[in-house]
Amino acid sequence: MSEIRVKHRSRNWGGAWHRTPGRILGTGLVRAYQLSLSPLVGSTCRHLPTCSEYAYEAIARHGLWPGGWLSLFRVARCGPFGTHGIDNVPPDLLPRQHWWTPWRYWRRTPAKVERHGRT
Repeated sequence: MSEIRVKHRSRNWGGAWHRTPGRILGTGLVRAYQLSLSPLVGSTCRHLPTCSEYAYEAIARHGLWPGGWLSLFRVARCGPFGTHGIDNVPPDLLPRQHWWTPWRYWRRTPAKVERHGRT
């Protein structure tokens, strides 16, 4: 008899990422939250993916420091007067987003927007 294996799909991001100590710690804390407190809170997130899924992916893709800031600002946007809808983790950080300027993780668009061929 052949054995059939069913691959269990996780609700978290399944892409490849560097397994550094900071990323493992950060994703481990998010996963602990998902397994312990998230069922008690319920699914009340206004965004897709949920805030914990966003935090897991942001930390896995960008590291503990930038991913942590992206996650913190995402939770801040999730308040009663905040945004809603699809809000994916950016695949790459903008060139102006450095580890020493965490406030720049709040805005996800470039500061200069090109309009009508002018900057």
